[in-house]
Amino acid sequence: MSQAQTQSFDFSALHIESKRLGFSSVSVARFDSLPEAKARLDAWLAHSMHGNMDYMANNALLRLNPKKLLSEAKSAFLLRMNYLHNPIIQLQQSRNILKQPLTAQVSLYAQGRDYHLVLRQKLKSLVKWLQENTTDAQFRVFTDSAPVMEVQLAQDSGLGWRGKHTLLLNREGGSTFFLGGILTTLNLPESIFTPELTSHCGQCVNCIKVCPTQAIVAPYVVDARRCISYLTIEHEGSIPVEFRTLMGNRIYGCDDCQTACPWNKFAQTSDLPDFKPRHHLNDSDLIQLWSWTEADFLDRLQGSAIRRIGHTRWLRNLAIAMGNALASGNNVVAIRQALQQHRHHNNAVVREHIEWALLQ
Repeated sequence: MSQAQTQSFDFSALHIESKRLGFSSVSVARFDSLPEAKARLDAWLAHSMHGNMDYMANNALLRLNPKKLLSEAKSAFLLRMNYLHNPIIQLQQSRNILKQPLTAQVSLYAQGRDYHLVLRQKLKSLVKWLQENTTDAQFRVFTDSAPVMEVQLAQDSGLGWRGKHTLLLNREGGSTFFLGGILTTLNLPESIFTPELTSHCGQCVNCIKVCPTQAIVAPYVVDARRCISYLTIEHEGSIPVEFRTLMGNRIYGCDDCQTACPWNKFAQTSDLPDFKPRHHLNDSDLIQLWSWTEADFLDRLQGSAIRRIGHTRWLRNLAIAMGNALASGNNVVAIRQALQQHRHHNNAVVREHIEWALLQ
């Protein structure tokens, strides 16, 4: 693209097209701050806070150099997509379910369609539009699946600031949104770059105080090994006993740091039907979910992010929640009977968690 063409890039038209596709905002970032982020990433990895997410260490160098993913990349478009269809009600419901031991708590972002699938499709459509409206440029999309430091780039682009829970916060949308991006070789005009936002968390430590397992070990530092989202999704094998009672009825992810954040009173509505809860994952009975066969699990969670953990981890997580329900004295007979049905499961981890649950 020539210098004249570069200066005439119509960013307002890109914003309109991104809105049409369901994104709430778009901004642009360079890669200048990524070397500075290396020290923080290295320290986090050195303390093994990534748990068994080996890909974080294996791809550390890639995360710091987007040009390894797209040669000659000069900047990235960062886009925000809201995922709550009724923010006030859903955030309150998430808090309320924690007081209902027999109801499964599924993280709000995972109750609908897998965001990787939705964002990738939308980003590819936006790339097609960019290709039609630019010349001699290359693009590559990323949606959390490629080794790119999305939050750092989004912060650099002015899209928000990193909260003390490490999630990106936005003054108009809180933190209840997905991030996606497009690496580009375009020589974009200086006028479309916006300054990095300063933090607006102030002295607030709600997210740190509310974390059930104290996974936010310091402001802006999360030890994944203690995080319920990590334990229920990424962690393989047995969940450490010290965290099981603290997990309560959380069977997939955890929203506590977000529901406690004052900025989420500004959470925005998503008009996309993809993210509306499916199969009553916003209010499912533990015993009902426990009754799903592996075939049921695969069929009902087709297109869901939850499907990625597999039926074994699903049962492991449910067993812990049912054990905690037993400890609360709710529906003891029915829960014990349900657990007994899988007591001889062919997976040792599932059997171990069932035995633990029965002892509660």
